[in-house]
Amino acid sequence: MLVVDNTVLNLAIPALMRDLGATPADIQWIIDSYILVFAGLLLTAGSLSDRYGRRRALVVGLALFGGASALAMLATEPWQLIGARALMGVGGSVVMPSTLSILITVFDEEERRKAFAAWGSVAMVGVIAGPTIGGFLLRNFYWGSVFLLNIPVAALAIVAALVLMPESFGAARKFDPLGVVLSVIGMSALVWAVITYPVHGWNLWMVAAAIFGLGGFVFWERRAPHPMLPLGMFRDRSFSGACFSIVLLSFGTGALMLALTQYLQFVLGYDALQAGVALLPYVFAAMVFNGVGAGLGKRVSNRVLISLGLAVLAGGFAVLATLDSSDGYGVLVASLVVMGIGGGLAGPAAYATLMGAVPPEHAGVGSALNDTVQQVGMALSIAVLGSVLAAAYTTAMPEWAPEAARKSVNVALDSGDPALALAGKEAFLSAMSMGSAVGAGFALAAAAVALAVLPRKRQLVTV
Repeated sequence: MLVVDNTVLNLAIPALMRDLGATPADIQWIIDSYILVFAGLLLTAGSLSDRYGRRRALVVGLALFGGASALAMLATEPWQLIGARALMGVGGSVVMPSTLSILITVFDEEERRKAFAAWGSVAMVGVIAGPTIGGFLLRNFYWGSVFLLNIPVAALAIVAALVLMPESFGAARKFDPLGVVLSVIGMSALVWAVITYPVHGWNLWMVAAAIFGLGGFVFWERRAPHPMLPLGMFRDRSFSGACFSIVLLSFGTGALMLALTQYLQFVLGYDALQAGVALLPYVFAAMVFNGVGAGLGKRVSNRVLISLGLAVLAGGFAVLATLDSSDGYGVLVASLVVMGIGGGLAGPAAYATLMGAVPPEHAGVGSALNDTVQQVGMALSIAVLGSVLAAAYTTAMPEWAPEAARKSVNVALDSGDPALALAGKEAFLSAMSMGSAVGAGFALAAAAVALAVLPRKRQLVTV
């Protein structure tokens, strides 16, 4: 539900501008209000779930998310939708840390890797279900239908949680209000600085707030009698290495879908629904190799699986970098399958390594940290690789092209000039090849780092 909601909103932008009268600034806030609140509250929500119950947190978060979706569906003004999206971010931040923390308390070590593989596969389904379901709803109904979808899913999940899931708690400890404030300031400022960088450059005030908040958080947590996030976990190379690997894995794949959905629509001329279906090979490969990775994990170390998966992901980027305008869909399918194999091998091993290093009493905040590093990795990916794509596109466009078309492929395609439209497609393809080469380099570097940092054998570190 959460992944679908994130991906489907991008498709609804034209309808929101038409029916709600939303400006580009409104659209940015509709998207970013969710991301900011979600990322800023993750660590706090994870800590609270340990204290007050992980199943209870899941149920409360689902209720908030479903209720806020109903408010979003009924919005008649942009500011109303912005507020509803922020409330959805609160609900999402409470739901996400509960998922992995419940998995590691319900399943023993033998079953846990399979559970992580299923968890990752569900996320993959959400990545593609967003464009496909969203495209169908937007084609046949009004924009609010994409939020209506969340309500029955949330209701069903609440019933399932109450019937099927046991309650679990972390060790009783006092609340850490200063840690909460500093983590919210630091994470919100960091994510805001990263997501606004491609358009406005670095916001020095936000960068300073991120340094102050996160630096102050680390300083306080090292001295607090009851820290919200026990920093001693980072002394465990399995934990710190897995965190870094997840950031780099998210970085490698974060901008991938953004670039590919634009390629399918702008260059190949697919509509939103066709573009979503065209990405299914990536999902199927990732789901199959999530299961393969879970099985191999009994005989091969997480260190090897993570490094191998990242190296295979780099190979997928390399195939994508060779894409030519005459290749059509065939080469793209090959690259998608290779990327799905790499992500499927690396993902469950990275999650199992990270969560296996988290003491059970800190399962909620450990799960929240996993979600946080994924969010940061994806935000950095979109900021960095997105900037590479934009700069490469402008450079590849001919000098005779109008300035607006040199900055946006959409402008070139809508110009009505066949020569300009063709130049825009070729320039976008060239830019995507450049971005893919950069992605391949980062994925190879990530594989090398994982191989160097992660220990050969699991070592316990006292927190």
